[in-house]
Amino acid sequence: MSKKYCGYISIIGKPNVGKSTILNHILGKKISITSRKAQTTRNNILGIKTVKNKQMIFADTPGMHIKSPKVMNKVLNRSAQSLIDDSDLILFVVQRLTLDGQDLSVLEKLKEADAKVICVVNKIDQIEDKNKLLPLISRLADKYNFLDIIPISAINNDGINNLEELIQKYLPENNHIYGEEEIQSKHKDLFMVSELIREKIIRMLGDELPHDTFVQVELMEDEDLILKIHAAIYVVRESQKQIVIGKGGATLKKIGQQARLELEDYFNKKVFLKTWVKVKKNWNTDSDYIQSLGVGGSYES
Repeated sequence: MSKKYCGYISIIGKPNVGKSTILNHILGKKISITSRKAQTTRNNILGIKTVKNKQMIFADTPGMHIKSPKVMNKVLNRSAQSLIDDSDLILFVVQRLTLDGQDLSVLEKLKEADAKVICVVNKIDQIEDKNKLLPLISRLADKYNFLDIIPISAINNDGINNLEELIQKYLPENNHIYGEEEIQSKHKDLFMVSELIREKIIRMLGDELPHDTFVQVELMEDEDLILKIHAAIYVVRESQKQIVIGKGGATLKKIGQQARLELEDYFNKKVFLKTWVKVKKNWNTDSDYIQSLGVGGSYES
């Protein structure tokens, strides 16, 4: 019987360096929402990929905001730190030619844990002269004893296969943890519904609405010809509720239409989506309430 390899892989880095895009491309499907706004991802999504005798269990963390005073960011940082401690392998993601204070702060966290780390330099498609990568790679090698340093462009799927080969190379010898049936879970589907709707809110409203929204699926019934979904969109203030609804309900209608189309593609069947907007004052400053909604929790895909 051939040996089996399995390990937990965390994707760590400051906000908006492309962690979710990397994960989505490795898995070949969308399980983590992406937007141009920082701190989009709020949960430690477990994305599982099995290739022959090697099983990779990915955790896509929220971007780490070191020394942030906000309650939400403290919850997110605590969640990300726990993944560092529990991971067999870590992908430390930086972008382009920059290595700033936030990157170095995350590196310090990795040093404290003496973690096994592959450094991923993302967004190299935005660098005209690739020779300029050499000084950055040299600087990174001086900062930490990485297993490897690999430049990629996740958005263009450039280098993703090489990265996946590296990950498989460093997996520890272990029996596989997840079977195929466990990977296909309704829990994951509920999470994806809420995240896809929230993605449309972020993309449509941009800076007009801060990240004070949370989407909770209240009903999901799979009928023969259609999937029926009811979802509540939570905001912090009454004024934000009006922004999400829009004049005559136009904004909420557009959010629903865009989310429904993507949900139909995700589930491969017709979807009936109904949404409401509700006000929950100060939900994003209440640590217990944040965690009760699943923020900082884990979901399997």
